Amino acid sequence: MLPRHVQRLGRDCIAHWNGSQVLALNNPVSSSMRWAGHYPWASFPLPVPVDFSANWRFPQFFGPWRQFQSSNWQLDNFTQSSCFHLPNPVMRSEGEELLTKKRRLSGQHDTSALEEEANFSNQKEALCLSVAQNKEKHSSEKGTIKRHWEYFCQHNRTTKISDNKEADQSNTESEAKFDFTVMSYNILSQNLLEDNSHLYKHCRQRLLIWTYRFPNILQEIKQLDADVLCLQEVQEDHYRTEIKSSLESLGYHCEYKVRTGRKPDGCAICFKTSKFSLISSNPVEFFRHDIPLLDRDNVGLVLLLQPRLPCKTNAAVCVANTHLLYNPRRGDIKLTQLAMLLAEIASVAPQEDGTFCPIIICGDFNSVPGSPLYRFIKEGKLNYEGLAIGKVSGQEQFPRGQRILSIPIWPKKLGISQNCEYEIKRQPKEENAGEKCEAAKPEKAQEIVLASEKLSSKLQHHFKLSSVYSHYFPETGVPEVTTCHSRSAVTVDYIFYSAANDDTAAQPGAEDSFHGGLKLLGRLALLTEKDLWTVNGLPNENNSSDHLPLLAEFRLVER
Repeated sequence: MLPRHVQRLGRDCIAHWNGSQVLALNNPVSSSMRWAGHYPWASFPLPVPVDFSANWRFPQFFGPWRQFQSSNWQLDNFTQSSCFHLPNPVMRSEGEELLTKKRRLSGQHDTSALEEEANFSNQKEALCLSVAQNKEKHSSEKGTIKRHWEYFCQHNRTTKISDNKEADQSNTESEAKFDFTVMSYNILSQNLLEDNSHLYKHCRQRLLIWTYRFPNILQEIKQLDADVLCLQEVQEDHYRTEIKSSLESLGYHCEYKVRTGRKPDGCAICFKTSKFSLISSNPVEFFRHDIPLLDRDNVGLVLLLQPRLPCKTNAAVCVANTHLLYNPRRGDIKLTQLAMLLAEIASVAPQEDGTFCPIIICGDFNSVPGSPLYRFIKEGKLNYEGLAIGKVSGQEQFPRGQRILSIPIWPKKLGISQNCEYEIKRQPKEENAGEKCEAAKPEKAQEIVLASEKLSSKLQHHFKLSSVYSHYFPETGVPEVTTCHSRSAVTVDYIFYSAANDDTAAQPGAEDSFHGGLKLLGRLALLTEKDLWTVNGLPNENNSSDHLPLLAEFRLVER
């Protein structure tokens, strides 16, 4: 027997909706009833009559009575929230019985109703099958969002959109060509995911398991098929056991630098051996035990690569990868880490003729577009006098770190100048220039130079860099997003490159200080925050990191 609560309402009722207990009174039910809310796939008319017999009982899939009994529901709340639409009033008053029940008690039987009751069991099975098929269809599509390929037409200075990155083949030029693709991807360390589980409350638990995530990440890498991979948050034990071997089976050579201080992850740069050979690998550790400012364990990695395919150009390509400190209130550390990375690039990238080879810098910079740190990378200069530490990265709209950056930011013993170069490597040139002078005089002159640098609040570097992405959609002005989780959706990942003089996609005024340069041919379009939340943010069923992979195609141009 059903409890009295249900008997008072009438025997023909249903109570359950995915643990939320939505109540529907069924006699008769209009074909306009729709199931909305949590399951968007079920927004369709009920395909079967619902004139339930007096012997109806709760089906198994409607859950236990105790759940319904303990729920605090009100009919008005459900109609107002549009969980479903009621037909014309079924009960005219609290004491009035349902119409079908009155017919049976008065002996007025509808033969069509009896036939419906006789076939109800089969109809119910058909309904369940229909719902299951729709749910399965929806599940296969859920979590999938398409990113198109944008390529740049160099002749008319326009950007075209295509689903095929091979579409731009009309660009015939006289200079030597070497085309290659570069990906930057923060793949989300499993340890960091588990330590910051509050960022992934929107995700189903099974989607956060490494054995589910890694095949998805590897599949993304296979599909995008980049010639160079710059990966961040690569967990060391996973790298040793499966990531490295999996990538090597795809034709990559891998270089890896784990974070210092027993941290479990690091940065990796992997390149196709069919496209490049390795000239040098240069890891950068940002931790210095003798400098209190540099007490964080972030790292960088700088590779010098030689194009392998036969072409006229013999210029090398310098590829750097890093993951800067996250803390929004420590802009002083972020800028110092960036200066150390730029100094390493400056020591690796020079060619025999004194110019720099083409440079690509990838990574998670934990800084937003337009921030002082971002502008320093692109513009090559930054006057940080009076700049609050909490405003360097622009991560917080109302930064709490109001302390002003000191001048200089880092101490002299770091050995890096305000030009983001190693000072030690410049000393032999200075000593040779003054070899006829007394020993004390050059030392005194050097002290004067260093003293002036100490008082300077201006940072600069010698690379004129452009960003692959524009960070805003030109048609709407809506920001692009590279990471999206429960607390934020912003751009913090970048691919910067040294542009060739005729690269129409680059920022204006690129200096001719490079041996040739890079021309941006195309990029994999990013998404908006709204786009990502249509698939429940990141990670989701098909994208198993909280970051999107960035992908760009370049052409190496000989000067």
